[in-house]
Amino acid sequence: MPRATGATVMERLRASFPEASGTSLRQWLRDGRVRVNGTVVRDGRAAVGPRDAVALGGQASRVPFPSALRLVHEDADLLVIDKPPGLLTIATDRERERTAYRMLWSYLAAERPTRRPFIVHRLDRETSGLLVFAKTPAAKRKLQEQFEARAVERVYVAVVEGRVTQDRATLIAHLAQDRGLRVHAAREGREAITHYRVLARRQDATLLELSLGTGRRQQIRVQLSDLGHPIAGDTLHGSTRNPLRRLCLHATRLGFVHPSTGAAMRFESPPPAAFARVGRGV
Repeated sequence: MPRATGATVMERLRASFPEASGTSLRQWLRDGRVRVNGTVVRDGRAAVGPRDAVALGGQASRVPFPSALRLVHEDADLLVIDKPPGLLTIATDRERERTAYRMLWSYLAAERPTRRPFIVHRLDRETSGLLVFAKTPAAKRKLQEQFEARAVERVYVAVVEGRVTQDRATLIAHLAQDRGLRVHAAREGREAITHYRVLARRQDATLLELSLGTGRRQQIRVQLSDLGHPIAGDTLHGSTRNPLRRLCLHATRLGFVHPSTGAAMRFESPPPAAFARVGRGV
């Protein structure tokens, strides 16, 4: 196909699939999934006219699930994944390509170009564990309504510095976000509620199970730091030790009502085995 200074195949693809990353578009071209007037085209610089039909064909078999993620559950309405530490949930100004959202978008669109994931909630980059994504706008709306109503079960496991003396307690604070996006306690902030119980104690660290009463950004990290027991590896909130070279916070349990069937759904992801060695090198 000749090249020209007008519209190109890549430009048409970007216009038709604005949420696809450049990496995904180039992969579609390499895989021979892009057709112009029914003919496979692999050159994104090829010129196309206004009457040319640029289409994306499906694949005969389902593409592999992204290796960086663990698929816990998938049905027609949603996906539940296990996110590793170090991976963003969704793009930021500094990182737009390597996110859980982008990986799932490519996974779904590879089977049907019009499919995409919908963000329901997030985990910090440094936090590992369970995340649910919707596959339809209706599922997203119904799931988010549950989050807003505080009807979703969200349980975490964390390794914190020092010995927490109370076996269980409820932490209540008001949190605000400054211009630098840092979260801190503030009288004018929004209420944050976290319930915890001690799972194990060592000489200089404690393993905690934490249940969210609210879902404020970084609430567990800020509240534990204010308690005097920052999460191991959380240098942003006062941790001085990082034995596992990661933030020791894992979303271990997620429960909600299925947006279509109304069935109770509950998923679990065991915390990293290294968390159980709390205090031996913390």
